Amino acid sequence: MVYLRLSRIKTQWEAALSSGESKLFETFDFLQVTRLQSWLEKKQVMGGYFLEKVFFEHQHKKVALDAYLTETLNRPFVVSTKEGWQQQCQELPWKLTYEGYYPGIDEYSIESLLTVGNGYLAIRGTTPEMNISDDCYPGTYLAGLYNTVESLVESEVITNEDFVNIPNAQKMTLLIDGQAVDFAPHQLLSMTRELDLKTGLFQSWATFSFPDGKQIAVHTQRFVSMAAVQQVHLRYTFKPLNFSGDISFVSEIDGDVYNYNVARYRKLTKHHLQILALEANHAAFRISAQTTQSKRTIVQQGILRSHDVALEQLVIEQSADQLHQILPVSAIKGQSYTFEKVIDISQYRKEDEVPSFQWKEHFPTFDEAFSESVKAWQLLWDKAQIVVQGDLMSQKLLNLHTYHLLTSASPNGNQGLDASVTARGLHGEAYRGHIFWDELFILPFYFLHFPETAKELLLYRYRRLAQAKRNAQEAGYAGAMYPWQSGLDGSEQSQKIHLNPVSGQWKEDNSRLQRHVSLAVAYNIWQYWNQTHDAPFMHEYGLEMLLEIAHFWQSIARFDPNHQRYSIENVMGPDEFHEKYPSAQKGGLKNNAYTNMMVVWLFETIETLTNTFDAKILDEQLSKINAPKNFLQKMKEIKHQLYLEINEDGIIAQFEGYFKLKELDWAAYQAKYSNIYRMDRLLNAEGLSADDYQVAKQADTLMIFYNLSKKQVDHILTDLNYTLPEDYVEQNLAYYLARTTHGSTLSRIVHAQLAAIVKDDVLTWRLFQEALSSDYHDIQGGTTAEGIHAGVMAATLWIPLSTFAGLDLRQGTVTFRPRLPEHWEMLRFNFTWRKIDFHVCLTSNYLEITSSHDCEIALFEQTVFLQKQLTKIVHY
Repeated sequence: MVYLRLSRIKTQWEAALSSGESKLFETFDFLQVTRLQSWLEKKQVMGGYFLEKVFFEHQHKKVALDAYLTETLNRPFVVSTKEGWQQQCQELPWKLTYEGYYPGIDEYSIESLLTVGNGYLAIRGTTPEMNISDDCYPGTYLAGLYNTVESLVESEVITNEDFVNIPNAQKMTLLIDGQAVDFAPHQLLSMTRELDLKTGLFQSWATFSFPDGKQIAVHTQRFVSMAAVQQVHLRYTFKPLNFSGDISFVSEIDGDVYNYNVARYRKLTKHHLQILALEANHAAFRISAQTTQSKRTIVQQGILRSHDVALEQLVIEQSADQLHQILPVSAIKGQSYTFEKVIDISQYRKEDEVPSFQWKEHFPTFDEAFSESVKAWQLLWDKAQIVVQGDLMSQKLLNLHTYHLLTSASPNGNQGLDASVTARGLHGEAYRGHIFWDELFILPFYFLHFPETAKELLLYRYRRLAQAKRNAQEAGYAGAMYPWQSGLDGSEQSQKIHLNPVSGQWKEDNSRLQRHVSLAVAYNIWQYWNQTHDAPFMHEYGLEMLLEIAHFWQSIARFDPNHQRYSIENVMGPDEFHEKYPSAQKGGLKNNAYTNMMVVWLFETIETLTNTFDAKILDEQLSKINAPKNFLQKMKEIKHQLYLEINEDGIIAQFEGYFKLKELDWAAYQAKYSNIYRMDRLLNAEGLSADDYQVAKQADTLMIFYNLSKKQVDHILTDLNYTLPEDYVEQNLAYYLARTTHGSTLSRIVHAQLAAIVKDDVLTWRLFQEALSSDYHDIQGGTTAEGIHAGVMAATLWIPLSTFAGLDLRQGTVTFRPRLPEHWEMLRFNFTWRKIDFHVCLTSNYLEITSSHDCEIALFEQTVFLQKQLTKIVHY
């Protein structure tokens, strides 16, 4: 193992290449970097430190050499002294750093990844000077804040419920000779932004130049408190570098905000707020706003402080929707001036009584609040962190994903909130901030680490059960049908038409037919019960939801005389590319395999639960949902007779009639478009339809193996009286993998788990790595700009435990079947199961485990007895 510092790398590399270049590090370009990379790999250099930052241009962006080598070689390279080397290396997996400013979609993506939040609120990673534009997008979001507005599209009035960007109270900027600092390329000399994942601290360092040659440096710090979840704290420091003179510091409260994050929504109505109050009390300020339709009230108040400058000369300027607190500063060259700003943000429902406003007399200082927030973050990390030894970049991305899950929902921020985790977190406006079946992938993170928070998220669904029943009734069914897109009240918020950004045309949207979202809700209820045995929850909420969802599926299943089996029609599967049959006028498909098998699972689960809970409790629930007399017997009948289309090779058709669809010329489309993730949009732009082809956006039939073990799937097929070849899993994986574009990053996770089932470790690792880096590298070409993908982030935190550690909790006991990646030296994590806390450490040949109570677990086929708080090591 060789560690090198800059001077040694330079000397040995120059000698090795015999380049003759005299200013190797001063005239860096990408060719030289690739040579250095090759040389380091050849010499098996395991890491190194540079005495100063070295930059080069790569793909038209400014890149730090140490960061580039760290990522490409997966080894630690830092800028440090010999003494600070180890400390810097330890910080690498916790720091997210970006150099430069690249306005547009790249900037939007960076802002999503640099978001700070706590589950109650979040702020995108812009600096306080930035304004809403095509270049950058400051956004502040509160969980559960929606508003519905009308828009005129193609001569038709449509309504959309949107996730609302609230007034921007964090704005600060500087005026020099009347000119504001600007991020235009001619004025911005340098910029670095960094997010500390461990503490939730965002920082930026920027240097600006003015036409007369004056230069000024600005350092910003911001965090959203994880301890006092309604508070945002900012620290703004500026230093004139080459001049002394008058500078105006401006703190702004901007109520003239609107939704602008998603380009394809921009022609729709984007204003959602009316200002109720806007005022300043010298250094203190407040703004109250209300959503125009949902009548949610947002109250922000705070104060401006400085230890460097007296605030007596603070001047207030105000318009109807903007307030400026302006302070003249006689600045001295080389001297720093620091301001602190704290904002307290409250949200009130329409039915809430908004308290009379009173100015707060005390807010904590930045340092006081940050200290408390760091402590709160550490408690969360102690429970949720996954530690990997031997893979630096996987560790960093696992930290990144854990951080963003806790930013989207946390035990601190979600207490008493009537909200769930949106598909894009609290990071952007894609999907209008709605809640989807992504909960299926997201909630296991909370089941394992924060079961009380998981309960809060499930209660979001329970509180919308009455609306789910209305949804079913309106569609002509019984029971409860949860919407594909859920927001404020649980009514269906899917668009009736949507814009294809490739063709620029609006087309019909049938996605609301993805009825399987109700099965995801049911599966999450069962997972919560299985992992907590929270009987009061099941008595009060869980059983009722499960039975109502089962009633819906019982009502939609019809006996089909052609098959002599039950069929389920008018649905869509998880695939999403297929909305209807070729040339059909009406949306909907018949006998989607994933849906039908999950219905069998649900009916089997209901049967098991009827034998688990007291008959009196069950009778009360059946009476409550007004179930027909033959309700349970009908479920037993249907679960043995649902139809699946299966060919002679054991391939389970995605839906009835799938095998009749045309095959796609994959090579031709790959050559023509390169990026074919959204093949549906590409085909539509050519006047064709994905409905006609065997092409999938993401896993559909195969999804059943993500939810259930192969043993459970085998049991379902047996229940349905189908016999498949022994290698049917391998055959189905190969068949559908060849026909899937992975237009959803979740698809890679599902296929990775399938690959693990068939013991294809190479494919498992490749797909897992692609999913793990999908947001970090924005592999879908700009979608991260609209918010992180909470589902895939959570799922990548599940795979190390479920697939690599082989943790299975679905069979009523804690079971491990480890299969670590070859280069992972160790995997360590914690989880909670039925009120027992487990601390786990795994290597390729032993399991080290501690439990908070006496219990037994299984390691492969071996039963292992654990004594309370005594660590046990078992070799295998």
